[in-house]
Amino acid sequence: MQKDQLLEILSDWNFWAKEIDTGFKREDYIKKLIPLITETNQIVCIAGIRRSGKSTLIRQLAKELGGDTNTLIVNFEDERFIQRDLKLLRDIYDTYLEKVKPTEKPFIFLDEIQNIPEWERFARGVHERKEARLVISGSSSKLMSAELATLLTGRNITFFAYPLSFKEFLEFKGIPATTQIEVLANRVRIKQALDEYMEFGGFPEIVLSADKKRILLSYFDTIITKDTIERFNIREREKIKTLSKFYLTNIASPVSFQKISTFLNIPHTTVDRFSDYIQTACLIYFIKKFSFSMKEQDKSQKKVYSVDAGLSNVIGFRFLKNSGKLMENVVANELRIRQTFDPMIEIYYYKDAAGREVDFIIKEGLQIRELIQVCDDISNMETKDREITGMIMAMKELNLERGLVITEDFEGEENIKGKEIIFKPLWKWLLIQETDNPAH
Repeated sequence: MQKDQLLEILSDWNFWAKEIDTGFKREDYIKKLIPLITETNQIVCIAGIRRSGKSTLIRQLAKELGGDTNTLIVNFEDERFIQRDLKLLRDIYDTYLEKVKPTEKPFIFLDEIQNIPEWERFARGVHERKEARLVISGSSSKLMSAELATLLTGRNITFFAYPLSFKEFLEFKGIPATTQIEVLANRVRIKQALDEYMEFGGFPEIVLSADKKRILLSYFDTIITKDTIERFNIREREKIKTLSKFYLTNIASPVSFQKISTFLNIPHTTVDRFSDYIQTACLIYFIKKFSFSMKEQDKSQKKVYSVDAGLSNVIGFRFLKNSGKLMENVVANELRIRQTFDPMIEIYYYKDAAGREVDFIIKEGLQIRELIQVCDDISNMETKDREITGMIMAMKELNLERGLVITEDFEGEENIKGKEIIFKPLWKWLLIQETDNPAH
């Protein structure tokens, strides 16, 4: 492409001569990312599912860093880029230096970078020559992987961007919930909003759209097509689509590749490979069973979760309302968001030899910090006894005095067999955090 053509495309994405809409400001992400970009001398990698707001976040970061000729934003999803290769990347960079003429060391944002083969060579070269500060983003969890760290020779910091948290969701809808007083004063509206959040999720476009289901169906098709089938050159299209729907149907459940293989009549090796692709597309993730043995962790069944509750609700097969599983998925997503801002947090589930389970174990460094059980119907004594029994057994084994049960709306405290059990409604847990516990 000619330099004038490239400049015309780039001008549409940048602040050089006009204001560009930066949308809903994601304050927590900006506060965390700006110091990483300006103070660490590392390539900052932002990964996340398609349509989660990464491109908008990049515009916000660029504006925060000046939003002038010293920032360059390139979106490689732009259909006007015909030949997406390493030469295009270098031509864009040369055009920017020659035509825009940055006056300081520039900030370069490369959005949806996974579309450019061998982009790592360009990034590594620019970084080693100290020519620019680089931020890259993409709809691929490979940006979080050890493989990428090897390609960039350890010069990268990775960060995961999620669809809106419930706190952001409320801000997006104009419901005040930044202080404890606001949360309590607006609890009726907050509970209504939580029902919507659990049903349709937190993709920014979905929140303000009337046709939520149609857009979610479109998102799913695009993610499967672009981020699995096309990226990995998959011929068995229906099989990966079927497997994706299976996972979105069975959220918050332990899964076995062997059992899935038998149930779906898909070879075990294909299930293994396709599961990795679906996870790479950031559609799902797995949580390991806790064990003091790494070998035991790796061979035990993992539990699967959807990165967004809306996708699970609309794409997964449903014949009964399963609010317990949806609640657990929302809790898992919130824990993962908190883990993004505090990488010392590790998340597991617990299951003992008798099959008693606790939904989440929160580990920080060498210490087990908290046990979390999710139980929507605490009024059912049989359910309550089962959930509490598993919690008490785990607390004894892990030497913890306190456990948390997240409920639909019940709140209180009980002392059971010398252990303190705290019951907290989901809406309150999502918005009011205890200062002495990162996950509580």
